[in-house]
Amino acid sequence: MIKATNIHKNYISGNKSLDVLRGVDINIEPGKLVSIVGPSGAGKSTLLHILGGLDAPSRGEVIFEGSNIYELSDMQISRIRNEKIGFIFQFYHLLPEFDVLENVMIPMVINSKLKINDNKLRQEALRAVENVGLLKRADHFPNQLSGGEQQRVAIARALIMRPALLLCDEPTGNLDSETGEEIISLIKKANQENNMAIALVTHNLELAKISDKIYYLKDGVLVN
Repeated sequence: MIKATNIHKNYISGNKSLDVLRGVDINIEPGKLVSIVGPSGAGKSTLLHILGGLDAPSRGEVIFEGSNIYELSDMQISRIRNEKIGFIFQFYHLLPEFDVLENVMIPMVINSKLKINDNKLRQEALRAVENVGLLKRADHFPNQLSGGEQQRVAIARALIMRPALLLCDEPTGNLDSETGEEIISLIKKANQENNMAIALVTHNLELAKISDKIYYLKDGVLVN
């Protein structure tokens, strides 16, 4: 599914170099859920962004479904992100002027390859919203929802294109423990029902135990 090899990431400030990732190797197979744990500032989110085509590594390669994504054009990478990779972040990144259904529709609306009418779009979005238990809130706006409900909307949006890979960056970081457990149950359900590969970044070791494999990011490299 996705394989990253010898990933380095450094940031230059003046004549100094901050080496965040120092040769990371990771392989995530279809249907597997892996967690990446480590302290704040260790580079977990940086690694996730590199895996998802959001931030190029300083060195190394990311092979997704047979292609090195950082040898592709920006347009090609954007298409892969839209069609093949779902993202769930700690902050929900919902558009406040759109209601729940409209927020969930966004990945389908921006995909120029999809030749489906508005009614079909709405049906697909309603299905995704129903799957996260928010059908009765479909016409509500983000500021009318709780944090847990907003994260459910973000999950529905991430899954509507039925991605092969789901990347989750501290998805329960802003939620209480009970709501966080509900969100993780939805993520686990997506993994089991859709044979979806999932990478979960967290500093919560208890949360990481749901995974098939746990990686620890330490001193810029992954250990397990």
